[in-house]
Amino acid sequence: MEYRSTYKSPLGLLLLKSDGLSMTEISFSEVELQEKNDCTVLSKCEQQLEDYFSGKCLGFDLPLNPEGTEFQKKVWAELLKIPVGETITYSELAVRLGDPKLVRAVGTANGRNPLAIVIPCHRVIGAGNKLTGYAGGLDRKLALLKHEMKSNPSKQTLF
Repeated sequence: MEYRSTYKSPLGLLLLKSDGLSMTEISFSEVELQEKNDCTVLSKCEQQLEDYFSGKCLGFDLPLNPEGTEFQKKVWAELLKIPVGETITYSELAVRLGDPKLVRAVGTANGRNPLAIVIPCHRVIGAGNKLTGYAGGLDRKLALLKHEMKSNPSKQTLF
């Protein structure tokens, strides 16, 4: 069974989906669900999003089960290793995955991340600190980075 709810974040509505055991999707949405069927995992996710946006805690501790290819899952697992308040480039991410030639594939996998914010694809930027690509829009990407960098002033980067 699929469980769904909508969370009102400072950056707009987020559609949350769970299989009852783990989170399967967090995406920006224009429409608030009229009916939601809640579960423990969704409630925990909503609370952690509340803590994140209030600045109380910027990390997440949720069971995740994103649907994707093995390569995409490797990219998403690597994204989870980027510390709060820090960024890396697509090239650095490709190197971390073992092949600097994978830059385009890494970018594509990053763009298909089904768990926005929790799997921090917003922490990946272009060369020269350039903000590039974000499914939620560059304004949201910038807002997320600025929000997180408040907790890590020594790593602040100008965009």
